[in-house]
Amino acid sequence: MLRKMSAVVLGGVLVAATLAACGGEGSRNSGGGAAAGKDDGKIVMGFSQVGAESGWRTANTKSVQDSAREAGIELKFSDAQQKQENQIKAIRTFISQKVDIIAFSPVVESGWDTVLKEAKDAGIPVILTDRAVDSPDKTLYKTFIGSDFVVEGTKAGEWVKKEFASAAGPVNMVELQGNTGAAPAIDRKEGFASVLGSDPKFKMLASQPGDFTRVKGKEVMEAFLRANKDIDLLYAHNDDMGLGAIEAIEAAGKKPGVDIKIVTVDAVKDGMQALADGKINFIVECSPLLGPQLMELAKKVVAGETVPERVLTEETTFTQEQAKAALPDRKY
Repeated sequence: MLRKMSAVVLGGVLVAATLAACGGEGSRNSGGGAAAGKDDGKIVMGFSQVGAESGWRTANTKSVQDSAREAGIELKFSDAQQKQENQIKAIRTFISQKVDIIAFSPVVESGWDTVLKEAKDAGIPVILTDRAVDSPDKTLYKTFIGSDFVVEGTKAGEWVKKEFASAAGPVNMVELQGNTGAAPAIDRKEGFASVLGSDPKFKMLASQPGDFTRVKGKEVMEAFLRANKDIDLLYAHNDDMGLGAIEAIEAAGKKPGVDIKIVTVDAVKDGMQALADGKINFIVECSPLLGPQLMELAKKVVAGETVPERVLTEETTFTQEQAKAALPDRKY
């Protein structure tokens, strides 16, 4: 490795790992990394993941782990379990271990300046993945790789506007947001509202966090259904919440995709299958396969090369027929 270090376990969460198939809350060391204290020239990356809250996140973790192994980068992986304090602790541990580069997907947008300055002062560059931070000091990190969440919300809103173009109105909508304070939740809501917010035909009856999980999505949708007799459309900030909502809609004796139209974001396999089955009507893709681009950027940053401040992932949208065509080769 480029800097001497020791493998440290952080509260049962932080582990030194190279390619560990992700599954539950956290990952266990699968070996294959450089021996502690051995200077063998291998880049060492400390990576702090949000958690394992959804199928998307599971695929994202696996992409990072697989790509690190293929790139010959030693990965020290930490699962934050949806808690900012866990990520801050992990980043400080990475700093004390003198890793060569740190990458992380922030649980929330705010509250990172202090720990990012500590990394900068230690001479350790940082890459943001999937989610951004709201720090005005852009020198605290080298680049941000991920989706444009506002555009994702805009695409969802544009489909809704087209789908209900001939409707006299009102079009009664409910929204399942992601975690409060998380960039995807803030931006997907903003993008959606930018298309429909000024049109009086579209009425948002309720909008609450579903925390990006299937269980919470079902729970909140049940509350929406109890409080609102006539719902025409559900906008869910990810597939997992939408899938949970489908369970609630079916339990209420309604037909998802028909009685209540559903638009989601992500395009994971389970969501795509629901789209193909007609239970979801439209999905905006948010690709979790950021690993290859992340490792390429990490190598350039460690080598002192200039990298773009913002790296966007290429993504599309899916209708029912497009989902049927894409499913056989879907990787996540």
